[in-house]
Amino acid sequence: MLPVIKGKDLVIFLETLGFTIIRQKGSHVRMKSDDGRYTTVPVHSGEEIPKGLLRKIIREDLEMELDEFAEAYSKFKGK
Repeated sequence: MLPVIKGKDLVIFLETLGFTIIRQKGSHVRMKSDDGRYTTVPVHSGEEIPKGLLRKIIREDLEMELDEFAEAYSKFKGK
């Protein structure tokens, strides 16, 4: 089961995974990892990332399995 995540929280979580912000245009934050993966996260105040978009970011951009992401995120939230 995928967690419900706000854009701002996802950006912070991705930074713990080694992603850095390379630019922001409006409400979209572009991030890059050391190994060359890129993703764009919509950061609309108070809004959660839609499930379909979150699934796309996890599978295609982060190249992670959904359960692998959910486990890592739950550990992150437990901090």
